[in-house]
Amino acid sequence: MIKNSLIGVSALLIASMLSTVNAAEITLKLGTVANTSVSMGQAIAEVLMPKIKEYSNGRMEIVPHWRGSICGEQKCGEQAMQGLLDIATSSTANFGNFGPTYAITDLPFIFKDVESANNLALGWLGKHLHAKALEETPFRVFGVFSVGGFRALGNSVRPVKEPKDIKGIKFRVTKSPVEFTLIKSWGGVPIPYDWTQLYQGLQTGVVEGQYVQQPWQSLTKLYEVTKHYTIMGGAWGANVIYMHEERVQKLPGWAKEALQKAMDDFVPAAAALDAAWTAKGAAIIKKNVETYYTPNAEEQAKWIAGAVQAWKGAKGTYNPQIAERALKEQGLTEFLTKLKAAGAL
Repeated sequence: MIKNSLIGVSALLIASMLSTVNAAEITLKLGTVANTSVSMGQAIAEVLMPKIKEYSNGRMEIVPHWRGSICGEQKCGEQAMQGLLDIATSSTANFGNFGPTYAITDLPFIFKDVESANNLALGWLGKHLHAKALEETPFRVFGVFSVGGFRALGNSVRPVKEPKDIKGIKFRVTKSPVEFTLIKSWGGVPIPYDWTQLYQGLQTGVVEGQYVQQPWQSLTKLYEVTKHYTIMGGAWGANVIYMHEERVQKLPGWAKEALQKAMDDFVPAAAALDAAWTAKGAAIIKKNVETYYTPNAEEQAKWIAGAVQAWKGAKGTYNPQIAERALKEQGLTEFLTKLKAAGAL
């Protein structure tokens, strides 16, 4: 009996020692509204978390809190400022509560396509914005990337090919002035409406359409109540991942290095995973709706022209020289000329 007891105590001591040896020295608490079925959540789970462990030799780990379980996007930023959270994710629109740094990424048709958006976000534009974030906010932003690609119009009323076709249709919008102005300039009726109530609102006719990234529409099965889709792009679904700069500076040198290397791997991985998630969502919608329409060149030019007023309304929130450089590099000279003529740049 005594011998068995001693063996049991020894086993517990050994387990305790092994647990202590294997325990990370630094644990970073991450808050996000995403989950692993969303491209960003998948990239966190499959790339960021294991890379943190790898580059720190197991001395640092991330503990994620998914689905907004401890905070929504704005609250996560506030908790980071209070030292209650280490890493947070947010749409660039909601990050705007802390400063206008990333407002430029929310401008409609600032990016020609997904490839151009990714190249600029991972290149000089992203680097410029991250440096500005350190000046304008208390946060270090490690990357800006898409979660869901470009937005698309879905509606329950009729097929839509060009802006005149949405006249009178009630579209759900967020609190973003840019989105409100964009829908209005296209001829729709913008109605600010809660995302969590959108399906029911579409069922009852309180709203009749939405301008949201396709995989999010697929995830929430909005295609069941909106049967007409138009794939004109425009607004990019930009998100950021960030930490409070004071928290970063409190990390020892080896931890800072491991963190940066892991983030450098995470951001392009998030972009790549998002392309697959977006394609999957688009395929599901296409299969379940009556019309799934991509505008021709002439029609697309009208959608782009309708975005000028949204840019003009957002003037002052973005650097016109930076916007002009981005547009020129993508060959969007015609749109640039329209923006200048309207006084948006």
